[in-house]
Amino acid sequence: MAYPISFDAAVTRDFARACGREWLETNGLGGWASSTICCAHTRRYHGMLVVATEPPVGRFVLLSKLEETLVLPHTRTELGCNIFAGAVHPEGHRLLTGFALNVFPTFTYATSSITLRKTIAMLHGEHTVVVLYELVRAPHTVKMELRPFFAGRDYHHLVRANQAVRQVARIEDDIMHYQPYFGQPVVHLLTPGARYSPGPDWYYNYHYPREEERGLECTEDLFTPGAIHCSIDPGSSLGVLVSTEDPRGRDPESLLRQERERRAALEKSVTGSPLISRLAVAADQFLVRRRDGLHTIVAGYHWFTDWGRDTMISLPGICLIRDRFQEARSIFQAYAACIDEGMLPNRFGDSGGQAEYNTVDATLWFYVALYKYLLYTGDYGFVEGSLWNALQEIIAWHRHGTRYSIKVDPVDGLLRSGDERSQLTWMDAKVDDWVVTPRQGRAVEINALWYNVLRIMEHLARRFRDPELGQQFAQRADQVRTSFVKQFWNPEVGCLFDVVDGERIDASIRPNQIFALSLPFALLRGDQARQVLDTVDRHLFTPYGLRSLSPEDPAYHPRYTGGRYDRDGAYHQGTVWGWLMGPFITALVRVHGAEGRARGRDIIDGFTDHLAEAGLGTVSEIFDADYPYVPRGCIAQAWSVGELLRAYHEDVEGRLPDPPETSSDHEPGPQEK
Repeated sequence: MAYPISFDAAVTRDFARACGREWLETNGLGGWASSTICCAHTRRYHGMLVVATEPPVGRFVLLSKLEETLVLPHTRTELGCNIFAGAVHPEGHRLLTGFALNVFPTFTYATSSITLRKTIAMLHGEHTVVVLYELVRAPHTVKMELRPFFAGRDYHHLVRANQAVRQVARIEDDIMHYQPYFGQPVVHLLTPGARYSPGPDWYYNYHYPREEERGLECTEDLFTPGAIHCSIDPGSSLGVLVSTEDPRGRDPESLLRQERERRAALEKSVTGSPLISRLAVAADQFLVRRRDGLHTIVAGYHWFTDWGRDTMISLPGICLIRDRFQEARSIFQAYAACIDEGMLPNRFGDSGGQAEYNTVDATLWFYVALYKYLLYTGDYGFVEGSLWNALQEIIAWHRHGTRYSIKVDPVDGLLRSGDERSQLTWMDAKVDDWVVTPRQGRAVEINALWYNVLRIMEHLARRFRDPELGQQFAQRADQVRTSFVKQFWNPEVGCLFDVVDGERIDASIRPNQIFALSLPFALLRGDQARQVLDTVDRHLFTPYGLRSLSPEDPAYHPRYTGGRYDRDGAYHQGTVWGWLMGPFITALVRVHGAEGRARGRDIIDGFTDHLAEAGLGTVSEIFDADYPYVPRGCIAQAWSVGELLRAYHEDVEGRLPDPPETSSDHEPGPQEK
């Protein structure tokens, strides 16, 4: 059973606390329904039906809100909640006595004589939301008015009142059909036994405080074509279907039961504590089917799409430990089809446009994810038949040079990349022409990854009966290992330099050095590994991840707040990243064995409170670097969830499959200690 998350009236009726907790329903296509637990939108990305017209991109906020009013004989009681400049109206949160996230977000409203429970669920594989109303307690039949508010806009933008919006909805039996603007999907609202009354109108100046905090435009207008009138008997329920598909003949409550059963199976996809079961459900939110039928991983909600780096880092935790091998294979195929000049894309455009290739590490993580896939599946036939030529071509491009000065140095064998104008590693913040952490030259984690790529290629060449090629890769890997230790070791501090670029050496204490210990083929062992881990632990460890820069550094920024310039200036200059907890736990177990495993379990258990403080049931992208480590950024991040699951499965529980015999220099897993 997944870890239960619930709040009583002390939280739900406290507007500030209620607005700080957000629920998220996704559909495996890149779409979602999401808001706060009092249903007051605080972001432009909140909405009842946000669709991906070209999955997982081309996102539109179609239906922003569906607000309810109880129509009693002598009064109207509004359950909705909205933020306007200097006001909250209506104040439905005052009637909200409880919220629970069990399988779905569930809201309980109560007056002196009526108790109404609302459940919201998005169905997997389609842009459809079910809203179930249950009249738990009432002296008589209760009439209810549902009023839909439409945005009809790209999810990054806001809308203002205009004349182009469609004024009239089409009514057919129990269904309201409405298309906000020409060329957008039609939204169908099925409400059994309902009647519709037209009343086109704009509601003005909805205020989104999270956007204001980010220094962005934060006000918009929403349009309603009219109201839907229905009724519920005491002890009965009413299911409403909101969809871009024709809902005729569909039973909302039956669909809800089917989705409940699907999610129950997700909880059983991993074994572990209720917290791990909850993370397994969260992991499913990031795995999506693309418009071409292949799969990918959405980096984070609400504003990220699929990024090459994030996808490959997340893949073991999102797919492999949950036995989603077919989807993992599909992801490899999707990205392999986009390889260009020996590089994987960094990201795809929000509207499905041309891919961007400004990354040095996404391609390298591709090999690591693929190697993990082979450990779990032994599916060498797929790699040899579909990817082997591409893997060799990538190596050739990196040896001879590709975009952004990415090239292997022929003297020391290390991989160099970038210039002062580019941001190619995961520390990629850039504001206009300002690259906050350019890291051009030989970056420490890039060369730890490059070493792993060579060892993986050595293994594959030997496996595919090419011992001569395998020996070539082994020799190159040996060269990298010798050069790496010689150039990156900082004996004065007992850790690794972050970047080496000729005479320029960056001795900043950053978390990137942890990958020399945590990747499948470790570059450091013994005393050097212990010193690196101790340095990272002492300077960078927090309960929710690793700081991106030591607090002792003059460039340290502990808070991720303010406008774009301030936020991006702090993004990798202190800000804590949750995904880095995965490699930290891996290194902890490798260096300290059973003691490290016990601490790793405690670290993961320590995320329990976080699952109820920001994005409910999931893990945030980043956190402030100083106590109280306020969660920031995306409320749900794939590699934050995936790396916790992977570290729990592989390191804490020791379930990583044994490496093949042909893998020389593979770092022993915790089960081998």
